[in-house]
Amino acid sequence: MDTTKNELSPYASIFFHKLSSYIDTKLYYYGSVQRIDYFPNSSDIDIDIFTNNETSTIHKMQSFLKIERSEFKKFIYHLGDKIIYGNKLKYARPEHKLFVEFSIYNEKDQAEILEEHSHKMHLPFYITFLLIILKFLYYDMGVMPKTTYKNIKNSLIDTYTYKHKHFVILD
Repeated sequence: MDTTKNELSPYASIFFHKLSSYIDTKLYYYGSVQRIDYFPNSSDIDIDIFTNNETSTIHKMQSFLKIERSEFKKFIYHLGDKIIYGNKLKYARPEHKLFVEFSIYNEKDQAEILEEHSHKMHLPFYITFLLIILKFLYYDMGVMPKTTYKNIKNSLIDTYTYKHKHFVILD
């Protein structure tokens, strides 16, 4: 998960390499960037960051990305019988067609999170096919609202990868 199955744009590749070097932490890619339903220049790129000091990593990311601390949202991830805390950041550089969702976790939760995210990398053909159609309708045709798109997409993925889990943003 430290490389992508889909090729990133030259800008994105350089951006992620510089960020990883700056925060001195490995980036783990998951989501559609690891599957065939990835739409370059439209799909967001999901990245997990594991660290033994979340506060320091967030400060470094703030400096590198030139953003405010308030853009990071705390969350709770109830995964099976475990409660995992983290921080999420949605970051976009539309001029470079770069859309990223970072999730920052304590490294003690790395095994559980990577296992959960790896389940979403190998979806059955029928779900992948439906995701491609859904994304085509949303990204290329623009025929549905974002909330409808996200609800259908999440339902398709969660139907296959169902595990008792809840995800709640705190602020």
